[in-house]
Amino acid sequence: MKVAVVGATGLVGRKMLQVLAERQFPVDELIPVASAASRGREVSFGGQSWKVRTVDEAVAAAPDVALFSAGGSVSREWAPQFTDRGSYVIDNSSAWRMEPGIPLVVPEVNMDVVTPGDKLIANPNCSTIQMVVALAPLHARWGLRRIVVSTYQSITGTGKHAVAQYEAELTGGPVERVYPHAIFQNCLPHCDVFLDNGYTREEMKLVHETRKILAAPDLGITATAVRVPVLGGHSEAVNAQFAHAFTLDEVAQVLRSAPGVTLDDDPQHHRYPMPLDAHDRDEVFVGRLRVDPSAEHTLNLWIVADNLRKGAATNAVQIAESLLARGYLQAGKGGLRPASA
Repeated sequence: MKVAVVGATGLVGRKMLQVLAERQFPVDELIPVASAASRGREVSFGGQSWKVRTVDEAVAAAPDVALFSAGGSVSREWAPQFTDRGSYVIDNSSAWRMEPGIPLVVPEVNMDVVTPGDKLIANPNCSTIQMVVALAPLHARWGLRRIVVSTYQSITGTGKHAVAQYEAELTGGPVERVYPHAIFQNCLPHCDVFLDNGYTREEMKLVHETRKILAAPDLGITATAVRVPVLGGHSEAVNAQFAHAFTLDEVAQVLRSAPGVTLDDDPQHHRYPMPLDAHDRDEVFVGRLRVDPSAEHTLNLWIVADNLRKGAATNAVQIAESLLARGYLQAGKGGLRPASA
């Protein structure tokens, strides 16, 4: 099994390598891909050193699957070249998510939309992933009518330069700003760029992607996305209205049995999900369950997950695992050899 990781030296790319190893995905030959400036560097994986390749070299190697985390422009240019060679591509950028005919997949929710011919599969936005993992089983039971979500998003979602800004502000060193304002001891109601409608692109991703994943094109959704000085994960306050009545006991029962969800809801003993608890874990944590008395059939809940893992790397690897389990993904021939060989 030949596996390429495009963007292998970035935050998400490195996390993909970690998750592939932890979950023991059958990688016989790794093809780590980065920019031309990184060509020849070595990354460690599976007890071996593997030379970083350029993306055109990776295409020529025809990997069985390529995990992309290198930005939308790279995905737009290169993903079709991999699929033309027969590779499956699982893309973590926003380039293909809303393209008609391209599956947008969270394995716990809608892996059934993928067919053997779907060589290009989009990985949703990190905030969308954790929200739909928690809401999909509730939607299946009571039918969602409207979602109001406010996110509290880790700086790791912006990338390593944002982490560097935070650390420089923390220590008082020279700061190269990624954000328009300080992030240390601050909250920015500004994730991604602002659009003509006054919302940010991140907020509209939550709207459009959730509708596509849940196959609910008319679902009412509004979002506010906030960047917070947190390293461990994203948090979301969600107000969800349903078509039918529910009880909190029924909601808790559904969530306890939902794949990928950990219910942590005991506020009397100070138990509720927090980014520190979710850090470097794959579950989506849910708590603070409350009936909203101001609207019919409406639930408040608090959702937390590690945005680099379940929100990005782990979801991509889980898609690859599902392709393998269904027999869609099968080992090919050839490939690049490790640097130590």
